[in-house]
Amino acid sequence: MGGSVSCCISPGESPKIHRRQVELEECPITTTEDVSEDTGTYLQHISDRELPDELAQEANPSDHPRASTLFLNKSQTDVREKRKSNYLNHMSPGLLTKKYSSCSTIFIDDSTVSQPNLKSTIKCVALAIYYHIKNRDSNRSLDIFDEKKHPLSREKVPDDYSVVDPEHKLIYRFIRTLFSSAQLTAECAIVTLVYLERLLTYAEMDICPCNWKRIVLGAILLASKVWDDQAVWNVDYCQILKDITVEDMNEMERHFLELLQFNINVPASVYAKYYFDLRSLADDNNLSFPLEPLSNKRAQKLEAISRLCEDKYKDLSKSAMRRSVSADNLVGVKNAQAVLS
Repeated sequence: MGGSVSCCISPGESPKIHRRQVELEECPITTTEDVSEDTGTYLQHISDRELPDELAQEANPSDHPRASTLFLNKSQTDVREKRKSNYLNHMSPGLLTKKYSSCSTIFIDDSTVSQPNLKSTIKCVALAIYYHIKNRDSNRSLDIFDEKKHPLSREKVPDDYSVVDPEHKLIYRFIRTLFSSAQLTAECAIVTLVYLERLLTYAEMDICPCNWKRIVLGAILLASKVWDDQAVWNVDYCQILKDITVEDMNEMERHFLELLQFNINVPASVYAKYYFDLRSLADDNNLSFPLEPLSNKRAQKLEAISRLCEDKYKDLSKSAMRRSVSADNLVGVKNAQAVLS
């Protein structure tokens, strides 16, 4: 059937051998370094870049969606102790105060991953920071975040500022003041927690009583600039915290970015993981998200939205069906008549 080209090449052979006219027996094994020298930058296959499950668990949780969040791991010790204490003392875990839907009343949760509830999200973020401080491994810190060396107010810093752990209410009030004054969103609170854990991992430091305020402030400052379209300027934070200077804010922001290695990207999968882990943290600590009874007005609104989505998907399915059968509607195509001899 004419000339043929054989495509059977031995495993140790590569096209570069033919170009160099080197015998197969004398050719060394080709490595990725050899490929990158002649063909440019070596492009790794996407399957090689994906981390396996066992390595993903050890990866940075602020970068990889399958790695467990740090705050949820640190809270598990206290959660287990609370459950054990409730079991030994025959105490109710507090689930009786939770609202449940019935035949006559339906409760809905307005907090979603795309539109979280602001107050509940700030409470959960403050609780996550509380567990970070309480169950920290050590007191590793940096001078730029030390409140004694860079105070946020003119009031004298207590002598035991680096020893006494702050309560959950104190952390919540500090974050709530910044968010209400700067008019930040709940999504910004979740991104703040992502940046905080990324800082602790990258810089190999701990959040402790002497630095938690400045670390939280730096994370909020950076998250508001990355997330919100109309970001709050550093000088605006100086109006909220009256005694801090713009130069101090700029220096802290610069150090924060350098410690993050300028990695401010938050993938959607990581954001969703932190949101649902905050929901789990709230359930473990009896911090329920607000549930509102479904009213007639709200039910009609949800029904209208559902009907609109159904009509939209019907139109999409019809257009897709028309594209699939368009070959049957061709004009001018006729069957050829057979000629019998």
